[in-house]
Amino acid sequence: MPLFAIICTDKPEEGLKLRQQNRANHLQWLADLGDAVKAAGPFLDDDGNPAGSLIIIEAESRAAAEALAGQDPYRKAGVFAQVEIRPWKWLINPPAELA
Repeated sequence: MPLFAIICTDKPEEGLKLRQQNRANHLQWLADLGDAVKAAGPFLDDDGNPAGSLIIIEAESRAAAEALAGQDPYRKAGVFAQVEIRPWKWLINPPAELA
């Protein structure tokens, strides 16, 4: 099944506050996706604060990846200024099941 990178950039003004308010729901959403999530974590600003997200997911199609991304509590709460979904290939050190 193909991999997709969900690349999110937080809103510069209120993104961090909204992120903090919705973090528990976001983490639960990621956990509920189970094995579909291959890697995830925040981008950081120069001060070490979260300023965006990178989520690598396995999905049947770009449309399926977009549908999953639309369910992210951060996205629903308005944390992101921009969300980009791109097909991605794990080239270096992939898990055995993805090689």
